[in-house]
Amino acid sequence: MKRKIICAILVALSLQSCQNTPKIKEENKSAQQASTAVISHYVTNNFPHDTSLFTEGLFFHQGKLFESTGSPLDMPSTRSLIGIQNLKTGKLDIKIELDRSKYFGEGSVILKDKLYQLSYKTQVGFIYDATTFKKLREFKYANAEGWGLTTDSVSLIMSDGTNKLTFLDPNSLMPVKTLEVTENGQALDKLNELEFINGFIYANVWGTNDIVKIDPATAKVIGKLNFNTLALTEKNNNPEALEMNGIAYDAASDKMYVTGKLWANIYEIDLNK
Repeated sequence: MKRKIICAILVALSLQSCQNTPKIKEENKSAQQASTAVISHYVTNNFPHDTSLFTEGLFFHQGKLFESTGSPLDMPSTRSLIGIQNLKTGKLDIKIELDRSKYFGEGSVILKDKLYQLSYKTQVGFIYDATTFKKLREFKYANAEGWGLTTDSVSLIMSDGTNKLTFLDPNSLMPVKTLEVTENGQALDKLNELEFINGFIYANVWGTNDIVKIDPATAKVIGKLNFNTLALTEKNNNPEALEMNGIAYDAASDKMYVTGKLWANIYEIDLNK
């Protein structure tokens, strides 16, 4: 009788083991599928950058590297500027400055003949002539905050610190559509500075040194670059340096340029897109 009971127990355990094994394998498979692809990249050059610049936007236009900056009130030396970078000297040729007592400058971009700029918490944007830098008008946006700004050559694309990317008509400045970005099925918040590169949106993630690659057709993150090593180098050279922020793409050289808030360098990046 005892032998029959023992045999029955062994058979039951064996069946349970067989049932559990595929489940474990499937769980492991899902875990592997949930990992975001790492985009390989190489630093090919670096250029001087003014460490007083609190970088909020970076983009190329007609071979010139534009930068927009913010001005936290607890950092009195910072200014809300838009200018053109001199990569040899690190000096910013200032074209626009906001009153820091009223506005905190954020992302910027040129589309056709106009330069667009966001402010942080005032729900106000600015439009300038892209050649003379004369202010043409202001506009209101519905998002609670303004962070990053780029363009797909048709619409303006803005971030607001959430997982949402809002596409704006450049004439009416009204929303055309909204993407809710996810990474491995989870909302990816704190999307910051943006750059549109060869059909994909690249975004800094605030508080990190990551850049994510977003497919606008699906709103899913399909790749990631990490720049912790560069951030550590900057921090070692300048203890005041903060997280990376700033992505620009030079189509002529097929290079990405990145920097960070109060960083001493702008880095040229060759990446496997």
